[in-house]
Amino acid sequence: MQHSLLNGVAAATAHRDRDELDRAVVALLLQFIEPQAITLLRVVADELVPRIEERVRMSRDGSPAPQQIGMAAWRQYALGGDVVHCEGTGGLLATIFPIQGASGVAGMLVIENATPLPDRTTELVRGVLRIVRNHLALLDYGEQDSLTGLLNRKRFDGHFEKLRQRMSTAQGSDAATLLAGGDPQPQEPSWLALIDIDNFKSINDGFGHLFGDEVLLLISQLMRRSFHGADQLFRFGGEEFIVILEHASEAGALLALERLRTAIAKYPFPQVGSVTVSIGYTRINSQDIPTLCLARADAALYYAKGQGRNNVRNSEELPVGELNADFKCGSVDLF
Repeated sequence: MQHSLLNGVAAATAHRDRDELDRAVVALLLQFIEPQAITLLRVVADELVPRIEERVRMSRDGSPAPQQIGMAAWRQYALGGDVVHCEGTGGLLATIFPIQGASGVAGMLVIENATPLPDRTTELVRGVLRIVRNHLALLDYGEQDSLTGLLNRKRFDGHFEKLRQRMSTAQGSDAATLLAGGDPQPQEPSWLALIDIDNFKSINDGFGHLFGDEVLLLISQLMRRSFHGADQLFRFGGEEFIVILEHASEAGALLALERLRTAIAKYPFPQVGSVTVSIGYTRINSQDIPTLCLARADAALYYAKGQGRNNVRNSEELPVGELNADFKCGSVDLF
């Protein structure tokens, strides 16, 4: 059994995609422990308040039933960092294992069974989770910006493709629902915003790169406070940042971006004083590739700079001639 388990752990940690890794780990433990169900959850910082998000749930009988333990219980049981036994769903017993991250509990693994888990099994699960934690730390090292801690360009490409695939799948489901005579549920769009620090070169030249780096770090912190935990934040290089907002109305996207712009404009940056940003954003289409979506956002950003900086512009609202019509449809042939 130990040999097979080690092979299973090796196969699971071969994944570089976090969603695939989550599914592989849950499937592995379900196979070797044979409980009634296993759920993996992640802790998401949503406006500075931790929120629990279910990522994977698998059961022995294939039941998709969601967890019924309330948020207050998750806080009480797992955010403290200890393995906890409590009452689960349907009279089952739940054992909650914290998944440690770089700054505390990053997630939880919940194993539900009719009988308590033996101590030996508990230690086995803890050992597997330690290996997964080390693997995630290596992934973070390669996919996070070393200065700000935001995601880097490498992670952006993978996230954008997964988002595009989800959008295509949702559109396919809507089409099937229409053919069946049903009424598809409306889907709120997703948006890509390109953020650029105004006159950043003058900050580096006038105050030195040390203060320039501090501005980058503080802006990344303001970004985390301004957006929901589900929104993806990237440092794209130099003084440019990217935000991907999923499932947001046009008004909601503009409100969030304006909130960030205002927060930065009002913030008293040490030594430097006032700093502003210009923002261009665009709707993400299911047929988009990153270069085309970025081109539209960049055109809106360029227009924002030309309008005096320190403002937010939508690519779909640019004057005629500011954005090539081919970019708007997201289907231009580059070759």
